[in-house]
Amino acid sequence: MRYACIDVGLKRIGIATSFGFGVITPQKAVLRKNRTQASKEIKEFLNLWNIDILVVGVPSSHETTTKRIKHFVELIEFDKTIVYQDENMSSNEAKELIKGEMKQKRDGRIDSLSASIILQRYLK
Repeated sequence: MRYACIDVGLKRIGIATSFGFGVITPQKAVLRKNRTQASKEIKEFLNLWNIDILVVGVPSSHETTTKRIKHFVELIEFDKTIVYQDENMSSNEAKELIKGEMKQKRDGRIDSLSASIILQRYLK
């Protein structure tokens, strides 16, 4: 199975992949200009990598954000399996993992590392 995970934010969307060997790889994040552009780029990514299962991070305690994320996922028009996974504290975990290794730039690396953490939770 080929998995992808997205961590949907208002400015960036982190992406991670796993191809069934237990290895999870952060990918280049999508910089979100608007939801149409971002959903198109995610759809192209999923098609290019022939993804079977899309895991989407959602907060367990914030219903409004969850609705916004689910609406965004509908725009992707992914016709395979979509699974929603708790994302709570994944961004903080990602920041801790790279603390000291690099300055925290807003280039999407933390977002994709967060997507990796969410995907790891799902695959456990």
